[in-house]
Amino acid sequence: MSYQRKGSHTVSHLTCHVVWVTKYRYKVLRGDIQVRCRDVLIQICEAEGIEILKGVVSSDHVHMHIEYAPKLNVSTILKK
Repeated sequence: MSYQRKGSHTVSHLTCHVVWVTKYRYKVLRGDIQVRCRDVLIQICEAEGIEILKGVVSSDHVHMHIEYAPKLNVSTILKK
């Protein structure tokens, strides 16, 4: 995917691979919790204008490959 965000004088393509892991890798992200976690992440990304390129919620970790605007930084995204 070679999508680029274009401004009046700029072109950007910022992506990041994010991984969240549960404490001690306990397998707690199952069933309803797994579905709710997925829904919340999608909801937050839509509200902030972040595109999820790939995302997986496993039983003990979450992987997301995201694309974001230059006005955001990774630390701000992860705090939400």
